[in-house]
Amino acid sequence: MCLIVVAWQVHPDFPLVVAANRDEYYARPTAHAQHWPDQPTVLGGRDLEAGGTWLGLAETGRFAAVTNVREPAPAPGKRSRGALTHDFLAGDVSPEAYARQIVDDEYAGFNLLLCDGRSLVYRSNRAPESRALPPGVYGLSNHLLDSPWPKLLSARQRLTAALPELPDRTPLFDLLTDRDIVPDDELPTTGVPLAWERLLSAIFVHSENYGTRASTVVTWHRTGTLRLCEHSFDAHGQRAHLSEISTSVKHGT
Repeated sequence: MCLIVVAWQVHPDFPLVVAANRDEYYARPTAHAQHWPDQPTVLGGRDLEAGGTWLGLAETGRFAAVTNVREPAPAPGKRSRGALTHDFLAGDVSPEAYARQIVDDEYAGFNLLLCDGRSLVYRSNRAPESRALPPGVYGLSNHLLDSPWPKLLSARQRLTAALPELPDRTPLFDLLTDRDIVPDDELPTTGVPLAWERLLSAIFVHSENYGTRASTVVTWHRTGTLRLCEHSFDAHGQRAHLSEISTSVKHGT
């Protein structure tokens, strides 16, 4: 996943609001968002190659999402980054404790968000330490939290503007389908070729072999109702599937 914007304890009725795009090669096998057959309390999309997820929820009241770090020569990892979210969602360790126990060099560069309804924690193996985030609106792409990339700044601003419209999620999906390319003089320099910098500067990415595979909106209502809506896209950049799941946090499970 290459873009996540989060509003944490900002809206009076929705303490957690997430809008996210997962960018991936079209050839990588993926399951649409659903309750997982082998772990029925966990829900979200699933990477069928390695078994993890880029973003998911658990009925026990947990949320997790991961992005990779864009690097010219990525360091190899021993485990899939999707295991970071998978293991947190399936477990019961607090976000703070879970973040501390991660062994950095087991994974290629990652950014991780973990939430249990009480705290939202950011962790990266390209940052010195994890941190619990105070209330606010945050953005994460393929660099450190709130890096001032143009698409991240735009997405954060648009999430803030969309919050008063909830429970209408239309403005959030409008945000996630923005295909505008950033002018060259505003592009970040991350070490990849200029053509890739241009392509990846859009909120919604599309090319012949790689692009936005899923746009996901998560809302957590103060009553404990969790809603996940995911639009999946085909290799033509057209919406091919809609998943919509609503459940309630089951305390004590």
